[in-house]
Amino acid sequence: MRHEARMHAESGEWRRRFAEEARSERPGLAPLCLLIGAEADPTLDEAGIDAAEIELDRLAGLLPFEPGGPRAWAAALAELLGGQCGFEGTPGDYQRLESSLLHEVLRRRRGLPILLSVVWMEVARRAGAPVYGVGLPGHFVVGFGPKDEQVLADPFDGGRLLTGADAELLVAGTTGGGIQPSMLTPADPLNIIQRILNNIRAWAAARPERSDVALWALELSLLLPSHPARLRYERAQLLVQRGDFLGGAEALDEYADVVTTVEPTTAERVRHQARAARAMLN
Repeated sequence: MRHEARMHAESGEWRRRFAEEARSERPGLAPLCLLIGAEADPTLDEAGIDAAEIELDRLAGLLPFEPGGPRAWAAALAELLGGQCGFEGTPGDYQRLESSLLHEVLRRRRGLPILLSVVWMEVARRAGAPVYGVGLPGHFVVGFGPKDEQVLADPFDGGRLLTGADAELLVAGTTGGGIQPSMLTPADPLNIIQRILNNIRAWAAARPERSDVALWALELSLLLPSHPARLRYERAQLLVQRGDFLGGAEALDEYADVVTTVEPTTAERVRHQARAARAMLN
């Protein structure tokens, strides 16, 4: 019991720091990713978080000094991270929760496209590169340089530089349509974090026995300054599914209160679900 209480207290502290970082003037991508890792991995402590930050610093120090324009930066990152260090992704990485955790991606040098892109961005940023994330539909990549000189690289493919035709193919494979200029705009750090948490929730949804993972991913999403109201409903449903009928009922009532003015029919349906959840206690 004492061990469980300590773990609960640590989780509360990680979440407090996560919420504080997310609401800061300039949210840090690496700190937020590492705090997600601390929620997922009870063995990740303060020393482990510091070690991950130090590794990002070390990798940045291996880059050549100001190699040139956007294409030169992209090539230098691909040579270092994809070539020398072996960071890349494989289809099997989609089946592992570790592929969404930054400290594990740094250790294994494997991960989902968005986490490998976080490594690229954080290393490049520390070295002074004009880098940002680009959230193409279904596949996350990194961009270098201003719009008129933009160079795209795919960290999941070892940092391969993408031509316009390559980007078109990636988008067409997901949407069936063409690439739109809005798809190439820099991704906001908090949108990246939400996308990472969505990936974790999708991983857990395919594994009903890991509803604990789905729950903490939902609860971290709710700590972000902006999030869909429906996430509150999903959390309430998950609490009921996990047997917390009272907690789920209270959360359902809270969601009904939020939507009652704009969707009164939905609110009444949700309140009926809350009553049904409380009836399960009898």
